Amino acid sequence: MSAVSTKRRSVISEAVAPWSDVAQLLRGGEAGTLVPVIIPRHRRRLWWMVPLWLGVFAVLTGVMATVRGADEASTSEASDIAYDALAGLAYGFGGLLLLVGALWWWRSSIVEIEQGTNGVLTRYGAVTRTLDPGRHYLWHPWSRVDFVVDTSTEIPYSAPVMACPTRENVPLRSIEFFLKFRIIEPVLFVRIIGAGNFDIVLSSAVQDAIRQRARKVQTERAYDLRGSDVADMQELLNHQLSRYGVRITGSNIPDVQLPAQYQQHLATRERVAKERAAYDQEWGLTRKRRVDSLQMDIERAKKVRDARIVEVKAALNRAREEVAQLLEQQETNAQRVRFEIETRGRSGLIAAENEARAQRRLAQAYRDNRAVLQYELARRRLEVGATLAGKAPRPVVVRTDGAGGDTSALATLLTAQLLPRLSALPSAEAPTRATDDGA
Repeated sequence: MSAVSTKRRSVISEAVAPWSDVAQLLRGGEAGTLVPVIIPRHRRRLWWMVPLWLGVFAVLTGVMATVRGADEASTSEASDIAYDALAGLAYGFGGLLLLVGALWWWRSSIVEIEQGTNGVLTRYGAVTRTLDPGRHYLWHPWSRVDFVVDTSTEIPYSAPVMACPTRENVPLRSIEFFLKFRIIEPVLFVRIIGAGNFDIVLSSAVQDAIRQRARKVQTERAYDLRGSDVADMQELLNHQLSRYGVRITGSNIPDVQLPAQYQQHLATRERVAKERAAYDQEWGLTRKRRVDSLQMDIERAKKVRDARIVEVKAALNRAREEVAQLLEQQETNAQRVRFEIETRGRSGLIAAENEARAQRRLAQAYRDNRAVLQYELARRRLEVGATLAGKAPRPVVVRTDGAGGDTSALATLLTAQLLPRLSALPSAEAPTRATDDGA
């Protein structure tokens, strides 16, 4: 089983290949391995400098031949012709070599980066920049593409974890973990870790995350790990692998295998569960039959209850009719009594009104007689008062305090003598006035 699990484990590595095999290795891998990084086998050598240097040497030879021919032109015509021929041959051969070297340089500077990948360009062994997909020209003689990194493919990675203990410290046979990752920073990936080391780091990180998750799960619920949410594990792996320029894009747990003994235990529990389910089903059927019989009894009881309710309603209606008749009779008697009381009241009211009218008339007559009596009494009072007034003495006022009055003793004496005479005069006139009033 371990051999099978080892074969199923993904292996990440880098490969050295010519430019023609880069696309095939990046897409299909090599011998069951995942190859996200290719080290191109460069055909670019410095041999193109040989024809350039030879061309330059040939051109310089031609120049020297031309100068030497010009110096010896005066001495010999044959040597002049020989130098001219040598210069022409050197110029022609040098130009051809320069053309061949330039074409060789141009052809060797062409680099084509596969779609979905990035090339890491170095100069004198130092990383300068990354190259996007497409054709590029590397004119510098010591510039080269050391790595071709797949940055667009989501690379699948399977990592089974063996003998992973649960919360009860029961080692599971294996937990298979599947994830997809993508290289987002090719320079960081190739400079810091590389494909081979990344395989070791990723395997260790996955095993650590799986073991932490398994420690939180009970053994009997280990199968719940299949297809469970592993977003926290993915976040933890992204946090650990972000320094290498790698991002985990997806992950899940496709399979969990328990120990054989525990599988037998689970099989026994499953059999017991099935028997319990069968017993529950049988008990459910029995319970259903009992419930049905009880429902039938309830329906019969409801029918009996409805019949009794109908009888009670009929008796209640009859009682209501009798009560209505009694109420109608009582209301008739009450109305008759009310009419009698109203008749008696009206007759008493009429008698009281007649008596009140008689009393009012009597009081009116009494008031009229009393007024006559009061008038007579007042007239008599006036007569008596007049009689008494006529007989009363009249006062005589003698002014003795004035400025022109006489205040002597003689005047006072005369006045005292005349006063009785003056007071006797009205008494003689009184009978005459009385006689006149009687007439």
